[in-house]
Amino acid sequence: MAVMSRRRRPRISPARTLAAGAAALGVLTLTACGSDSGTAGDGGADGALEVTASFYPMEFLAERIGGEHVSVTTLTKPGVEPHDLDLSPKETARLTEADVIVYLKGLQPAVDEAIAQSGVQHIVEATSFTSLEAHGTDEDHAHDDEHADDDHDHDHDHDHADDGHGHDHGAEDPHIWLDPVKYAEVAQGVGTALAEADPDNAATYEANTEALIAELTTLDEEFTAGLADTETRTFITTHAAFGYLAERYGLHEEAIAGIDPESEPSAARLRELHEVAEQDNVSTVFFETLASDATARTLADDLGLKTGVLDPLEGITDQSAGADYLEVMRANLAALRDALGAS
Repeated sequence: MAVMSRRRRPRISPARTLAAGAAALGVLTLTACGSDSGTAGDGGADGALEVTASFYPMEFLAERIGGEHVSVTTLTKPGVEPHDLDLSPKETARLTEADVIVYLKGLQPAVDEAIAQSGVQHIVEATSFTSLEAHGTDEDHAHDDEHADDDHDHDHDHDHADDGHGHDHGAEDPHIWLDPVKYAEVAQGVGTALAEADPDNAATYEANTEALIAELTTLDEEFTAGLADTETRTFITTHAAFGYLAERYGLHEEAIAGIDPESEPSAARLRELHEVAEQDNVSTVFFETLASDATARTLADDLGLKTGVLDPLEGITDQSAGADYLEVMRANLAALRDALGAS
């Protein structure tokens, strides 16, 4: 798989002169592009940096790194499946009022378009801080001809299982937050960007970034240890959200749908999953909290398999197995250990 970038982002020094701080804040002054709330870039009424996040994983980073110095809003409401989000004209107009936008390109086309037209100066794009890989099903690949000539070097830090099923290619995968190591790279980039947008509080952003990266490093270590010894390395999911996680920990994901959870699997794909489940001793078919579970449950019934929840963490709801990213990821680890027969 693609070589993961491990370059360190420049560290932001907490030592700032008043003159440099004033100059940097001057750069933040933005035109509100027709909004009626004054000039964007001046922060909220309480002086907090106004940050707009595209969906939950970006919201989590902004809140944890920004702390008390930011006011974070998200474009994707809890319980809304983010892939097909549409923005109203009012929501699009409000986007221009942000001091900073944190988003992930390629997941939400409507959001990508609105951000490109927003005129906001400080735009933080998550995939720019790490490497993207091609995951998904053969059907993803067939419908993604524009990527057919991409030449990717698929080396990886962790050895990954040779699945033997011929599904090492597919659509370019945006689900980088489900790999704690890649997510930590994004966290570093977000921290640096917040410090550049608000240099007076750079030391706090740097400290919060380091603390979050330490937590993500611990999470990575827990996954590595928890999935080291299993009876099978293959799991079946509703849609192909867990390719990075599978690569990181030497597992093999077989998805019913592709990168888009709304895509419908073909009859040939369902027959193929029957064969995979039998050959690889699969015990569980995973469904999600925000996408329909009908096909997953039907497949599990046909195969006589268990069902379980593996949460792609695209949003937190009352049905989530935790209150935040770290808690839900640990619930995912427990679900995988059970399904894969971890010792």
